[in-house]
Amino acid sequence: MTTRRAVLTGAAVVGVGAVAAGVGINHALQEKAGPPPPPATDAQGHMVWRNWSGNQHSYPATRAAPADEVELAALLASAPAPIRAVGAGHSFTALVPTDGTLLTLDRMTGLVGHDAAAVTAEVRAGTRLGELGASLAAIGQEMPNLPDINKQTLAGAIATGTHGTGHGLTAIHGKLLDLTLMTADGVPLTLSRDKQPELFDAARVNLGAFGIVTRMTLANKPLTRVKKSVTMIDADKLMADWPTLRTAHRNAEFYLIPFTGRGILITHDETSEPVKPRGVDHDDEGVKQLRQARDLLGWSPWLRRKLLSGLTADAPPEIAVDEGWKLLSNVRGVPFNEMEYHLPLDAQIDALREVITTIETRRPDVFFPIEARIIARDDAMLSPFYQRESGSIAVHAWYKDDYAFLFELIEPILRKHGGRPHWGKLNSLGAADFRQLYPRFDDAAKLRAALDPQGRLLNPYLRKVFGV
Repeated sequence: MTTRRAVLTGAAVVGVGAVAAGVGINHALQEKAGPPPPPATDAQGHMVWRNWSGNQHSYPATRAAPADEVELAALLASAPAPIRAVGAGHSFTALVPTDGTLLTLDRMTGLVGHDAAAVTAEVRAGTRLGELGASLAAIGQEMPNLPDINKQTLAGAIATGTHGTGHGLTAIHGKLLDLTLMTADGVPLTLSRDKQPELFDAARVNLGAFGIVTRMTLANKPLTRVKKSVTMIDADKLMADWPTLRTAHRNAEFYLIPFTGRGILITHDETSEPVKPRGVDHDDEGVKQLRQARDLLGWSPWLRRKLLSGLTADAPPEIAVDEGWKLLSNVRGVPFNEMEYHLPLDAQIDALREVITTIETRRPDVFFPIEARIIARDDAMLSPFYQRESGSIAVHAWYKDDYAFLFELIEPILRKHGGRPHWGKLNSLGAADFRQLYPRFDDAAKLRAALDPQGRLLNPYLRKVFGV
């Protein structure tokens, strides 16, 4: 059956072919070089570290991978600062770069234990989300909500407020029952709503600045089967119907495809239908073909829209049925840089209309779909969803393209509508801005300073965030 991914790919190919034939283009598309990579080593011989998209890098003097809490405690007490933990490197902000110590928890992974009756599981912080889904399924549990990409570590996901989508469903940190935090001087603290609740509320979204989280207990759900539906819809209709759609499904999100007038609605709902695996994903190929269409059709937004919208108009829905952890998250093979802000829910669509209009009138080079999701409120001090249900808007730029437009054109729109940035994604904000956006920012900053008065966990970016 023709899927919406195949339709997108076909649309791009046909569009490219039509233009090539119409204007006499017969040369192969030239691959863009992109920004040059940094040197492999610095003057002291330290090897480079780069994040997933390549927009952040540093040359740590020391790299460490402790096997347990004992090794971690000793390391924290003696390692050169700044000490920064790294997970999958999927943050686009400068949270990780350090010329001191780069720390990974890749040897501190897996389930510690679980309570079948309470449907909870204690997990080591370095566990990757993709691996965690399978481990929880083996004990009959699942996380009810997962982010788009499955490569993040659990610790990295909670540190940055990483989220999925769904009415009444919180980000990952909203399901924490307790956590163990190793302070900058190597002292382990067990935090929960009953044990040091103020610090627990601050450390659930911690930016790696309060200490190193080593394990945590998650409140899960019994393992269920879900039906995933992916449907191509007219963009204006999709945005008009979003207030109804976002509450009609367990998980709902959508993408707007620039210069097509089309959108993709993705929903997940619990079901007893027989398993129908998702099969091989072709998202990456579809994105590449949309880029190819951009490269040849960028000179004519009208023709670009005409061809792509027409060829995607009758795409049939794509259906998959399986355990949720197999369907909610994805593997993304085409790197990008991203800006995502979380807005008051009622402002989401108005802001989104401004964003898509701005891109289509001023940035014909943009081809990545624009993502919209919904996240429930919680009470973590530095959570972007603190005390408000939020609608997110994420705008992407291919990793070889200049992304300055995100700051110049997109961020002012998202800020105007009251948005709070995702901690791991591009933004230009500093301590004064965060103080206005977060009612308990100063409380969190004081708790951080008390735990790490010497700032051993702070790199230059985090000093800007906390105004140190």
